[in-house]
Amino acid sequence: MKGYREIESQLKSKRIVFRESESPLKWPFMKILREQSKTKMTFACNPYAEVYKFRDNVYGIFTESLDGMGDPWMYLIEGPKKALLVDTGFGCGDLKGLIHEIIHDKELIVVNTHSHYDHAYGNAQFDKIYCHENEVFRMKRTQNPHIWDYLFDKDGKCIWTEFDRNDLVSYKDYEIIPIPDNYIFDLGDGYEVEAMLIPGHTPGQCGYLDKHNHILFSGDTSHFGQQIAEEPNTHFCSVNEYVKALRKIVARIDEIEGVFPGHGAVDQTNTVLTNWLEAAEAVLADPQSYDYKREVERNGERFIQYGKKIYQGSQLTYTMQHILKEASE
Repeated sequence: MKGYREIESQLKSKRIVFRESESPLKWPFMKILREQSKTKMTFACNPYAEVYKFRDNVYGIFTESLDGMGDPWMYLIEGPKKALLVDTGFGCGDLKGLIHEIIHDKELIVVNTHSHYDHAYGNAQFDKIYCHENEVFRMKRTQNPHIWDYLFDKDGKCIWTEFDRNDLVSYKDYEIIPIPDNYIFDLGDGYEVEAMLIPGHTPGQCGYLDKHNHILFSGDTSHFGQQIAEEPNTHFCSVNEYVKALRKIVARIDEIEGVFPGHGAVDQTNTVLTNWLEAAEAVLADPQSYDYKREVERNGERFIQYGKKIYQGSQLTYTMQHILKEASE
């Protein structure tokens, strides 16, 4: 990538094509973290992952994106009796084995923030996963053995990131367990993690609040996703619903000290929540007051995408369809 020194890495994967421009703020954070952090660990069972200890019992699992987009984070919370894994990545390498290197024989609960490839395609390594009830429709669409086909060209070569196809753990069916907003997971001795709906990117995009460490694992929150006509909850892919959810969360901001998103810089202060809300409220008040406008082609469709800058952050991207879709009360 021109203008940036590549991050030194011992991972087995190697990025060859970047489909999105790298943030000049995120890049130095990731470079310093990945090259200098004394908490970084690697495990022989999974050469595609770097593990960072962010709290005494909280770990971040970093992997490189396999499709040229942003590199995803997974998070592991080790409670007194059970552990909880937030997201499963692309499914390349032995994630299950890596997790049990850390938690040993503790029972593991697996949850998804949402159903996208970089957050949920490793689900097949586990027997069951939990997700918000609005996300079940999309999660079921990922339950097939061909979900990784788009990573390869017609000759079977990797398109965006070099990796060994044999390291994709074989697909198997798994149970999907739907949960409502504010569902509580108990990791033992009253250690609670609460599901918090933050829709827009997908209908059931869901954060998870570690009440012991006061951390919100927020998932993806700055891009409004596709509205699927036949989907029962497609109206949740709207700025309206995003604002409603964020207002509920910001009302509890004193319970949150750190925000750990699905991509980029981690351990952000809780002020990012109010910044997200302010940007979204500004879009609702005047969708035409955008900071950029561009034509985008995705999945064979061309549309106009708008962007609203988030104070001290990136940008909120949307279309006019994301504004007008209102859920029934």
